[in-house]
Amino acid sequence: MSSITSTARAFFEACEEGKGWEVCKTWCAPGASFSAQAEPLMGITSLSAYADWMKAMMAVLPDAHYELKSFATDEERQSVVAYAVFHGTHTGEGGPVPPTGRSTSSDYVYVMQFEGDAITHVTKIWHAGLAMKDLGWA
Repeated sequence: MSSITSTARAFFEACEEGKGWEVCKTWCAPGASFSAQAEPLMGITSLSAYADWMKAMMAVLPDAHYELKSFATDEERQSVVAYAVFHGTHTGEGGPVPPTGRSTSSDYVYVMQFEGDAITHVTKIWHAGLAMKDLGWA
């Protein structure tokens, strides 16, 4: 397994388990950026803010977990792609409305860009509107 593959896997697991930036920064370059064309993530441009957003979501969706479907490394372009399904039920406090008790299973993809052995940028590809509707937030 290449070093970017193992680094990407460690970052992905920590981020998706809601460990937050304090743990996730281990595998990232200082100032690592983030982007997504998804309404709940508009305005989040740093990977640190995104990792902490994921940590906060674990309080809102306490049973949240992911099911990894595919994980691939593109050595030529220094990127790693992870495709997973996020599962969670809104039973915790927080979120845009009081707990709805509703669940979602939402497909998403991370594209993690590297310089050397450090992640410099993550793009999240996610149809947030469907997840928000499932959870009763839209």
